[in-house]
Amino acid sequence: MNEVKSALEIAAVDDSKFVLLSVVGSVFCCGLDFDIIVKHLKYNRKRASVKLEDTIKNFVNFFIVFMKPVIVSVNGPAIGLGASILPLCDVVWANEKAWFQTPYTRFGQSPDGCSTITFPKIMGRAAANEMLINGWKMNAQEACDKGLVSQVFWSETFTQEVMVRIQITSCNSFVLENSKALVCYNMNVELKQANERECEVLKKIWAPAQGMEYMLKYVQNKIDAF
Repeated sequence: MNEVKSALEIAAVDDSKFVLLSVVGSVFCCGLDFDIIVKHLKYNRKRASVKLEDTIKNFVNFFIVFMKPVIVSVNGPAIGLGASILPLCDVVWANEKAWFQTPYTRFGQSPDGCSTITFPKIMGRAAANEMLINGWKMNAQEACDKGLVSQVFWSETFTQEVMVRIQITSCNSFVLENSKALVCYNMNVELKQANERECEVLKKIWAPAQGMEYMLKYVQNKIDAF
């Protein structure tokens, strides 16, 4: 998260007109690494939970306030924060083999990435609850139908399709940034408040011993399945 945030900080002040967020490999993002989180929480849960909360909060807030358009090409699975962050971006294109899941309750966690606001607004409350509470695994076409992604492309030509459709390179930077600002103007305060609430709940989950037990159970089950 800190590395992505650092890259966005550089992009915010350089002469680029937009950011293309993509990955190398067959997985877009698996979300938070609970193995690492458990290791941090083992020794001083209160201090570590505050630090983790701040890291996630700052990461998400940077997407909320980032002025340049962010285009995302999702080439594979987007899980947890990897999926919840997508509505904070401006254009999301998906490979037909991509899928999206936010199984927070199975992790013993609560939603993040402002998904408690963005998901119900985008896909309706019922579908949002299926994602955030029931852990519905949504395929690329379902995600497109629900409004989480804007277009789905064949996997064989995905990269070419993405590059062909990036048509804003010739646009005026001032126009691009102000167009995005107009679209986001009424939402930013609400998104920041949602991020604050979500991170506060995560901290409350991580701080007590019971929260650790849920995560340890998930990590152990993952090890056993492997």
